[in-house]
Amino acid sequence: HVCPSLRALWRHWENIFLSWALVGGQVRYSVPEEAKAGTVVGRLAQDLGLEAGEPEARRLRLVSQGRRASVEVSGASGALVVSSRLDREELCGKSAPCSLRLEVLVERPLRVFHVELEVTDINDNAPVFPAARKNLSIAEYTTLPGSRFPLEGASDADVGANAQLSYSLSPSEYFTVDVKSSDEHRKSLFLVLTNPLDRETMPVHHLLLTATDGGRPPLTGTMELLISVLDANDNAPQFNQSVYKVQLQENAAEGTLVARVNATDPDEGLNKMFTYSLVSSVPIARRDLFSIDPMTGEIRLTGALDFEDVRLHELQIEARDKGFPPLSGHCSVELEVLDVNDNAPEVWVTSLSVPVPEDAAVGTVVALLSVSDRDSGTNGRVSCTVWPSAPFGLVSTFAGSYSLVLREALDRERVSEYEMEVRAEDGGAPPLRASRALRVPVSDVNDNAPAFSQAVYTVLVRENNAAGAELARLWARDPDEGGNGRVSYSVAESGGGSSVSGGGWRPASSYVSVDSESGRVWALLPLDYEELQVLQFEVRAVDAGEPALCGNATVQLFVLDENDNAPVLLPPAGGGPGSAALWAWASWGSPAGQVVAKIRAVDADSGYNAWLRYELWEPRGKGPFRVGLYSGEVSMARAFEEADGPRQRLVIVVRDHGEPARSATATLSVSLVEGAEAVLTVSGSSGTGLRSAEGGASSSASGTTTNVWLVVAICVVSSLFLLALVLYGASRWSPRSAVLSCPGPATLVCASEVGSWSYSQRQSRSVCVADGGGKSDLMVFSPNFPSAGRFPRRSQSLGPQGNRCWAAALSLAPCAGRSTAALVGVVCGVSSSFVVVLCRRGDVR
Repeated sequence: HVCPSLRALWRHWENIFLSWALVGGQVRYSVPEEAKAGTVVGRLAQDLGLEAGEPEARRLRLVSQGRRASVEVSGASGALVVSSRLDREELCGKSAPCSLRLEVLVERPLRVFHVELEVTDINDNAPVFPAARKNLSIAEYTTLPGSRFPLEGASDADVGANAQLSYSLSPSEYFTVDVKSSDEHRKSLFLVLTNPLDRETMPVHHLLLTATDGGRPPLTGTMELLISVLDANDNAPQFNQSVYKVQLQENAAEGTLVARVNATDPDEGLNKMFTYSLVSSVPIARRDLFSIDPMTGEIRLTGALDFEDVRLHELQIEARDKGFPPLSGHCSVELEVLDVNDNAPEVWVTSLSVPVPEDAAVGTVVALLSVSDRDSGTNGRVSCTVWPSAPFGLVSTFAGSYSLVLREALDRERVSEYEMEVRAEDGGAPPLRASRALRVPVSDVNDNAPAFSQAVYTVLVRENNAAGAELARLWARDPDEGGNGRVSYSVAESGGGSSVSGGGWRPASSYVSVDSESGRVWALLPLDYEELQVLQFEVRAVDAGEPALCGNATVQLFVLDENDNAPVLLPPAGGGPGSAALWAWASWGSPAGQVVAKIRAVDADSGYNAWLRYELWEPRGKGPFRVGLYSGEVSMARAFEEADGPRQRLVIVVRDHGEPARSATATLSVSLVEGAEAVLTVSGSSGTGLRSAEGGASSSASGTTTNVWLVVAICVVSSLFLLALVLYGASRWSPRSAVLSCPGPATLVCASEVGSWSYSQRQSRSVCVADGGGKSDLMVFSPNFPSAGRFPRRSQSLGPQGNRCWAAALSLAPCAGRSTAALVGVVCGVSSSFVVVLCRRGDVR
């Protein structure tokens, strides 16, 4: 226990040594040992420049390096306080000064400070002798005054002045004590005889040896000396050296010879015989390191030396003879322990900030490391590296302290976690190494946009699909993880994602939808090829990161036509869908091949589904009429016979080429007339000789009323014939324009609207027609594509139902080198779709 005056002295020293200095990032404090728990060592937070409240916010804390520091940082005030008993002797032994190296960490940003805490010594240990009693035997008379007898001195666990010992002996007229100092740390204690002894006067002397340290107040220790006066053995053994100095490496094996001491005794007999013994002043824990052979004086190693523990061992050797009383001689052996590189470096990770975001800047501190080596000199000089060397590196911040910093940019999608090894190597020969494994995961940031597997997706779908049918499945890859890699899909409304329909412009989202999670494209309604042929839209993939990144893909949806529209007969064939009743007239003398009527029909489908063929349905026998397979012209198959009635009823079936084929029927009634009536009828009818049923009945009645009309008809026919000859000659030999010039009559081009289409491109087409007898027909079908253009829907109205026709300048020209003809001209206009029907006359060559 420490007295009150000693406590007051502690407080005085505490006020003196609680000073610090911040030099090069290091804070120094001093604190006396045995300070009470809670004693403030220093205002650490204030000395580090931290404001009030920052110690807790920035997690100011100490980092231990394996040695119990007995101090801690107060979380509220940021002060460095004593947390447990501080015993300088336990922490540092006899080393002076006793300094503890501490590391202090603060976060946000991460910084490390080095604190050096010096534990000052107080006089809390009294001197201690190896034994409480020492027995000595000294012969009377033969021992002369001035003889010296070595004593084992006391030891003091303190250092400095507190360990400086002085000795005093209880009053005696025969003995005194003498201290010899070979250097500052080694002192020899001797008991000196001042007067001859007389066993008969005083056979036993009781003395008290007191050791006093230099502390304030001083502490003392005592040892009782019991001196027996013996009869004379007047020669003590003498060593040939008073001090033996040897050196031995710390890795010396047990049994190694340390030294061989030698003593002699000039006496005779038993007084000449002596034995060696080891009188060590080292602590008891170290006495088992050495042994001495009592006969030969060989000192051998019985334990392991450690340079880092004790660098110098001092052994006291005694040679005691067997005389009566026995006499002894003494010498000392000083063993210097040489350092070898027997301690590998040690690596500590004092702080590790993981995971590291992949967008962390170069130079970011990831971890703080400390290395140390218990060896000294070159053996304790440590170099530190990290393997692999990329993308992290080490930066030395202080002696034995390193920062693991980022040297290269990270990419989590390439490497998501780094396994590295911090390697430490000392400067010994051979060098010793140590390593510490580190695992640094990389956290994801949203640095990758979703990317589709294709930039353009082509999708084919048949019209009349079911609403809700899956049309396609899109997939976009985002290599990020978590929400940064979670992709949602949507239809992008901006850009060419609209289509023209009968109701105007419609966005792509009115036709299709995209599942936000799976990327499946669904049809919202059945698609109609006649309304929409191509739908182009963009699908956008957006991730869930902050900020969100997106990628686009174009989808081209082609609607495939199905045969869902039946042929429709054109006026004057009638207005009812599916079938119509028609009238025509033919002369009894009409030759085979003469055209009686022409059936016209269109199909809203395209391609083969809109390619029409005309067939004559004859339930019995072979009649006098036939119909052109693709032209729809009804002509004479043979001359009329008597068996043929005056009125022929023909059923004409119009079929497309779709699967399954669709059809419409027209009923044609052909009336047979004679001579002038036939001329009159033909001249009053249309160019094809076709009328509706009502118009035909009225003309027939008018023709039979009077013969005047017969004369008028003959005149009209004659006039028309002469006019036709004049026009033919004029057209034959008159110059023509470059566009309309051709060796034949102009070809009739009829275009009718069957769908929704806009077109504004000038085109030149050349159509070759194979030469053959009779009539030949050619139909040209153009594709029906929706356009995203902005053209006005205007056209010239030609025909009874406002059919929109193109402006065309076409002529039929023979193809060079072949018996074919070519349709040459320029077509330009605005329409929906068109069908070009070419009717070549038989007289064209």
